[in-house]
Amino acid sequence: MNLPNKLTIFRIVLVPVMVVVWLFPYDAFGICFGSLNVGQVSISYLNLIVLAIFVIASLTDMLDGKIARKYQLITTFGKFADPIADKLLVNTALIIMLYKGMVSVLPVVIMLGRDIIVDGCRMIASQNGKVVAAGFLGKLKTVCQMVTIVIVLLNNIPFELIYMPIDEILLWFTAFVSAAGCYSYFNQLKDYIFESM
Repeated sequence: MNLPNKLTIFRIVLVPVMVVVWLFPYDAFGICFGSLNVGQVSISYLNLIVLAIFVIASLTDMLDGKIARKYQLITTFGKFADPIADKLLVNTALIIMLYKGMVSVLPVVIMLGRDIIVDGCRMIASQNGKVVAAGFLGKLKTVCQMVTIVIVLLNNIPFELIYMPIDEILLWFTAFVSAAGCYSYFNQLKDYIFESM
């Protein structure tokens, strides 16, 4: 197994690690996390631990692609596993944030719905022998999601200090990019989707 694929698998393994660390019932075991105070804003140390795991996982996404392209190590497994690893990481983080009341419901539903629709479109395309590469909007969506998750985990620091809700703005912007990308995929493949309707 080559290095890019190992990095992809490592990213997938970090997802359940992140879930366990984030959702472990610490109170039941008498474990209490303190918080870091920045001005009048506090950030839980638990959030910072989760942030570290998420950032490490996100960096592997950048690294595996660069290494695979630079050294011609692109494999069928990599093409299959890399987007799955990305979606597992980002969507798991968004769902837990939703569960914890850290983000609004609608933008997360839009993003999750986009992934379901796009995966359906890709499946139909592959059945017809058409390969649809990830476009600019898809790549922008992933980057925006990762940046948004980082800002939310930081309780909107440093923007909270100047009363700018960048976390919420980024969340809605990412939802818009997701919807636009979904429309783009659907529009490219509508002839296949409706051919036997």
